[in-house]
Amino acid sequence: MPELPEVETVRVGLAQWVIGRRIAAVEVRHPRAVRRHAPGGAHFADVLAGRTITGVRRRGKYLWLPLDSGDAVIGHLGMSGQLLLQPVSAADELHLRVRFRFADDGPELRFVDQRTFGGLSVSEGGAELPAEIAHIARDPMDPEFSDEAFVTALRRKRTEVKRALLDQTLISGVGNIYADEALWRAKLHGARPADALTRPAALRLLGHVRDVLAEAIKQGGTSFDELYVNVNGESGYFDRSLNAYGREGEPCPRCGAPIRREAFMNRSSYSCPRCQPRPRGTLRG
Repeated sequence: MPELPEVETVRVGLAQWVIGRRIAAVEVRHPRAVRRHAPGGAHFADVLAGRTITGVRRRGKYLWLPLDSGDAVIGHLGMSGQLLLQPVSAADELHLRVRFRFADDGPELRFVDQRTFGGLSVSEGGAELPAEIAHIARDPMDPEFSDEAFVTALRRKRTEVKRALLDQTLISGVGNIYADEALWRAKLHGARPADALTRPAALRLLGHVRDVLAEAIKQGGTSFDELYVNVNGESGYFDRSLNAYGREGEPCPRCGAPIRREAFMNRSSYSCPRCQPRPRGTLRG
């Protein structure tokens, strides 16, 4: 599932192409794509026709497009969602779900989603911050993110540190890939109790989280298949810089020990058995 760097890459691309443009018409081609918009697809299209997009913003893994009406379009990519800018003459994608046509007859915005886990909706009065995503914490790239508040909250969590990093109400935008990469850099096993971290250790971990996210953004995010692309249909390249995630059996870039894979919340965690020893008393996954 796309994490902060992938969504931020899409946000930057959208901002270059859609701000200031007036929506002429919206075509909803699959109801699941707007299932979070309670009034339905016809209402979704009607309320957006004639509206001008005034910005492109992000909170964690969610995007929203403020409108001149004071409302906003909320977007979540899910596992396979793509927001693409395409010439009006371009052939429809196989999994095209929603089409935005603009009054200037320029490139149209298309929401493409193979697995239909993502979706779009309109948030009434949500231009500043949609109420539907207000519970999501700020991410560490946000200028208003508080390092001190995060460290205090993290050290109060009675859970494993990796689970805490994935808690979007504590810190947003971090998913499985970047959590593993930050923990590798911090030389911490994901099963380490969050409330056992010292304040300096917690601050170092946060620094590594921020560094990993920043580096991934510069490289356009991580693409393991064709499902994640930017608005121009291009893949990201951070997968070439991964030190732990997805590298089971390969030598740790730091010490040479084979990277291990362990079960974690119906997914997998990757770590170095030498650099990131399991805390004593924890079960092996």
